[in-house]
Amino acid sequence: MPHLFDPIRIGDIELANRIVMAPLTRNRAIAGNCAGPLTVEYYRQRASAGLIIAEASQISPMAQGYLDTPGIHSAEQVAAWRAVTDAVHAAGGKIVLQLWHVGRISHSSLLPGGAAPVSSTARVSNAMTFTRDGFVPVSAPRALRDDELPGLVEDYRRAARNAIDAGFDGVEVHAANTYLLEQFLRDSINDRSGPYGGSVANRARLLLEVVRAVTGEIGAGRTGVRLSPQTTFGGTAAPNSDPQALYGHVVEQLAPFGLAYLHLIEGETGGPRQPEGAPPVDYAALRRAFPGPWMVNNGYTRELALTAVADGRADLVAFGRPFISNPDLVRRLREDAPLNELRADRLYGGGAEGYTDYPALAG
Repeated sequence: MPHLFDPIRIGDIELANRIVMAPLTRNRAIAGNCAGPLTVEYYRQRASAGLIIAEASQISPMAQGYLDTPGIHSAEQVAAWRAVTDAVHAAGGKIVLQLWHVGRISHSSLLPGGAAPVSSTARVSNAMTFTRDGFVPVSAPRALRDDELPGLVEDYRRAARNAIDAGFDGVEVHAANTYLLEQFLRDSINDRSGPYGGSVANRARLLLEVVRAVTGEIGAGRTGVRLSPQTTFGGTAAPNSDPQALYGHVVEQLAPFGLAYLHLIEGETGGPRQPEGAPPVDYAALRRAFPGPWMVNNGYTRELALTAVADGRADLVAFGRPFISNPDLVRRLREDAPLNELRADRLYGGGAEGYTDYPALAG
């Protein structure tokens, strides 16, 4: 019977345990949207995780949605991330990078030349984002033309290569939390016609083209994908009208790639595991359709995680906020030790406080 603390091989990556640090936006990038010295220390402290999924990083200047988030599209960003991956590897850890395009969840002040955000749609989201003027409503997007989408796919491919050049063990394609790829997936957002709109197969086309490009560049064994069938992520979008049909198709189409893993957010991101009023999703059925390593996320306690792995409902369990306040979370889970309290007022932006100053267990 597998155990949460057992080693596991996911694709081409050997992990010491099945505890994953989920990607967590912290808004602490320095000039040039680069990872800085504090980021190096932050990830080094958490290298006992079986796998670290580093925070979402924009694949191009047009992919940014929040102030001071890191990128993976410039030589300076690649060099800065190399310091992070070297530190994690020296501490015995494994780390992949989440590839991010926010789509319409952005503001023109964050984009080159004050451009409008891009999406599957021209409809504006009701989301807020963080800029130099504080929290503001997101800008109205423009719908991408079909002939622009090959260039977008190329941005993902190039970002994946940059991540490997930066020393990451792999990448995670972020197709969750109502960002760009999910803006194409969901019929509650995607209102386009043509080859990328309408049917489930058409709406899934862009994600599959991205995965094909990324796996072709760096190998499927170093590529994971993140999905969130039920999330509205702070009310930014309604769920799909039939998430079981949509995500069932997506998982079936991803299965033949031989991915390192599939990462499922169960329920509302950072919220209830069965959101009120949301169409239900049979996650067990999705798991049966995917032969590779299955990673679960959202509200997992020590007991839930132990049971999920022991029962075979998951191969890996991702923890988010507990890893922020507990750099030694693996040890604390193993010993069933108390957890540090999270400082919610220090989550986004700032310096070392609430970032690299959480204490580890003594001894």
